[in-house]
Amino acid sequence: MWKYCLKKLVRMIVVMFLISFLSFAVIYFAPGDISDMYVTADMSEEQKENLIAELGLDKSMVEQYGAWANKMLHGDMGVSLSNKSAVWPQIQQRLPATILLMGSSIILSLVLAIPLGLWSGYKKNTWVDNMISSISYMGMSLPSFWFGMLLIILFSSIFHILPSSGMHTVGNTSTWDTFQHMILPCITLSIGHIAIYIRYIRANTIGQLSEEYVLTAEAKGNSERKTLFRHVLKNTLLPIITLLGMNLASLVCGSFIVETVFGWPGVGTLAMSAIGSRDYPVIMAYVMLSGFLLVTGNFLADLLYAFVDPRIKRGGAGNGK
Repeated sequence: MWKYCLKKLVRMIVVMFLISFLSFAVIYFAPGDISDMYVTADMSEEQKENLIAELGLDKSMVEQYGAWANKMLHGDMGVSLSNKSAVWPQIQQRLPATILLMGSSIILSLVLAIPLGLWSGYKKNTWVDNMISSISYMGMSLPSFWFGMLLIILFSSIFHILPSSGMHTVGNTSTWDTFQHMILPCITLSIGHIAIYIRYIRANTIGQLSEEYVLTAEAKGNSERKTLFRHVLKNTLLPIITLLGMNLASLVCGSFIVETVFGWPGVGTLAMSAIGSRDYPVIMAYVMLSGFLLVTGNFLADLLYAFVDPRIKRGGAGNGK
């Protein structure tokens, strides 16, 4: 087990290095001069040169990357070019809102997708399966920003049922008020993942229903519901563990759009503002946060998968010899 964990951890470190290096290279070779974001019109040429040298912008890309990576490893994400404040405290302030939205989205996705996908696979090629499949195809094809705007028009502008933006009503910080503000962005962020999970669970259910243990359970007189939820469900959900880990990054990227549409005060809104103002330290911090969530999610998913299915652990250990 330790060899398996070590192998995954090394892979995680390599992926994080590649993400950071390639992201830094993209910003380095982007059109325009980064130093223009720091210098002002009233500076003399000597002052400009001293500032550029102080910031290390006169060095090669590899040297600049090494200096940036060293600061990042010590918890220094730099200073925002827009507000001249440290980047990490700004992310810390907004991260709880993003985690709340992402966590609610994951729970909603699983609560709806598991029974729908299971029932769709069990009722293969019936009207129930066709209806659920049609809805899931629609969910996968809907752009999140368009769906979010549609929900705002329907439930905020026309029916006046739910708030359209923000996390709280001014002067009201109650849990119920936060819940009301979270409904529309949570649904918008979840709809695509619900559709994907339904398709995966349906396909796995169809495959599991042809296994011998299902026929054995039916031969013993177990009811269809008992066989489905007690035996098939466990084996059907194993691949979803890996899918959840992979979807952590897509949730962060999805929140980038959803938070902007609904004015949710999370990390995604901060990143969108940073892109508009070419605030490179904030952009790099957001990219690294997304990458870290991706590799960490995959790492935890692999460990959980190995714990649930010991064959994976033995295979991983065997390959590591």
